[in-house]
Amino acid sequence: MTIDAFEDHCWKDVVPADILALYSHYRRDVFVGPNPALLAIDLYELAYQGGALPVAEVTKTYPSSCGTFAWDAIAPTKRLFDASRAAGIPVVYSTSDTRPDNGGNIKATNRRKPAVDPALYAIKAEFKPQPGDTVITKMRASAFFGTPLIAQLVQRGVQSVIICGESTSGCVRATAVEAYSYGLHVTLVEQCCFDRNLLAHKFNLFDLHHKYADVLDIDSVVSHLDALPRKGA
Repeated sequence: MTIDAFEDHCWKDVVPADILALYSHYRRDVFVGPNPALLAIDLYELAYQGGALPVAEVTKTYPSSCGTFAWDAIAPTKRLFDASRAAGIPVVYSTSDTRPDNGGNIKATNRRKPAVDPALYAIKAEFKPQPGDTVITKMRASAFFGTPLIAQLVQRGVQSVIICGESTSGCVRATAVEAYSYGLHVTLVEQCCFDRNLLAHKFNLFDLHHKYADVLDIDSVVSHLDALPRKGA
């Protein structure tokens, strides 16, 4: 089976030809939208607990870890941050709201979840927020739900978002769908999104690509950011 550029992504080994045929009318030009912001979803320490071990092994001790999938995404995500900062676009993070008085038992999903040390919701050191960055705390999956994020983006003239982070099937997906619903152009950076479930990662990227977002590889996104005019240049 010949895979065209629109489908030449990580899901091509799990989505059969008959399903690709069903989605053939979704083919379109894909791109990074105008006036973008980088939106980094839940790049907190919890996702990296236990180190770069296979998920089936590390989750026996650290059930919220994404194991090697998280660690493999560090290098491309650092490239994405570097390119975003060089281009001068807004950088926004999300993490969980850990305040003791934040509303009680409000969770991002219905998943049974053990008690977590609030310190584990700090952004991983490799992606540490810098002066001028924005950090959004949230209680649900989407970085938009119940937060001032859309108002902050509109105030800064943002028309599109470049999304990285975790998990692809959870908070990344919820944020991407809501961003699209607000009228923002959504780009998902394939190598910079991850999940503890590889099949869920691949199929959610596939589904989002065909409905709400443009999935692009890291090289394409960095090339676009490198070509943006520099402020004051």
